[in-house]
Amino acid sequence: MSQLTGPVIVVDDDDAVRNSLKFALELEGLSVRLFKNGIDLLAEPDLPRDGCYVIDYNMPGMTGIELVGRLRQRQIDSPAILIASQVNEELYGRAARSGFRRVLEKPLHDSDLLDSIHAALS
Repeated sequence: MSQLTGPVIVVDDDDAVRNSLKFALELEGLSVRLFKNGIDLLAEPDLPRDGCYVIDYNMPGMTGIELVGRLRQRQIDSPAILIASQVNEELYGRAARSGFRRVLEKPLHDSDLLDSIHAALS
């Protein structure tokens, strides 16, 4: 199975997306932790410093880009992948400047996410 280090942390306000990603990633042998939004994640007392963050862009309370900025302020530099429903050049640029390794458009296709997680952690 997978040889990745640490969990995959999925942050998405859509229950169906969160649960389907958890199911698919666990089938690949990955450990997955789910959070409904950035506020819930930041309230977690023991944020993982390894692994990979998969973060939705559009969530209540703060965007995925704002969330990664807050994680970086806490010296959590784990790789992060942004997922968004509508992707454009401006979003790609903002995500890259914020430290995201990759931006993927929803709906996710084929093995894009899994390949991105492996690339981010290799």
